[in-house]
Amino acid sequence: MAKRVIPLIFEDIKLAHTVFAMPFALMGAVLAADGVPGLWALTWIVVAMVGARSAAMAFNRLVDAPFDATHTRTAERPLPSGRASPRHYMAFIVASAALFLLACWMLNRLALVLSPLALAIILGYSYTKRFTRWSHLWLGTGLACAPIGAWIAIRGEIGLPPLLLGLAVAFWVAGFDTLYACQDVEQDAAAGLHSLPRALGLEGALQAARAFHILMVAALFGLLFAAGLGWIYFLGVMVTVGLLVYEHALVSPEDLTQLPVAFLRINALVGFTLLAATGIERIIL
Repeated sequence: MAKRVIPLIFEDIKLAHTVFAMPFALMGAVLAADGVPGLWALTWIVVAMVGARSAAMAFNRLVDAPFDATHTRTAERPLPSGRASPRHYMAFIVASAALFLLACWMLNRLALVLSPLALAIILGYSYTKRFTRWSHLWLGTGLACAPIGAWIAIRGEIGLPPLLLGLAVAFWVAGFDTLYACQDVEQDAAAGLHSLPRALGLEGALQAARAFHILMVAALFGLLFAAGLGWIYFLGVMVTVGLLVYEHALVSPEDLTQLPVAFLRINALVGFTLLAATGIERIIL
């Protein structure tokens, strides 16, 4: 792969957006270890996260390139603009997936056995907008693999706490992805792609996003009891509720200009808030 193309791909897949799932992966690891995870496991969890997300995002860019070429917001991405070729992206996807599989192999047997399923979920998302309005939930399920996988990496088994945390992540992502999709309704309709904003209209989509986030909070409270967490975690959940309320207050059917703020800054804070609260509970107190 040409050296000049690699930075283009990393910029295109927005590696920094790993901050959305990484705090929840670390949160799952802290809960599984009941404290600070071992350095070996923690290192390979981070490697697995980076590999999986890089493969998924590059694959999404590859299969969506024909649609991106017709959209003013995405036409300048490397593939539709011709600055990179499908061959470059395929090589990057294979390398990233191999890195993910290597990390799972280095962790434990169950992580390795389930790794193809995780790849199928996160890569399969790229096709969901072609046939269902519920692609936002599929994306959430993909990111939910992060805390569940981290728990498995530490314990070599599946338990109720990571499933509840995974459920919270799935609804959280479905909510903010529904919000984000509100700005692409006309382009999705022209391309024949499906989404909740296209199916329900902007007001209906905003209501669906609120419902997803209510379900997220319910799952977080379920985790409070399932994992035996305390008042610091409870405060973290309440701060999260405040952040979500603020996020929804920024967006209306008449004004979507604040969506980038709601998508990036607020949702990054959600993950780090919950990770900090869980870390204080399990590591410091």
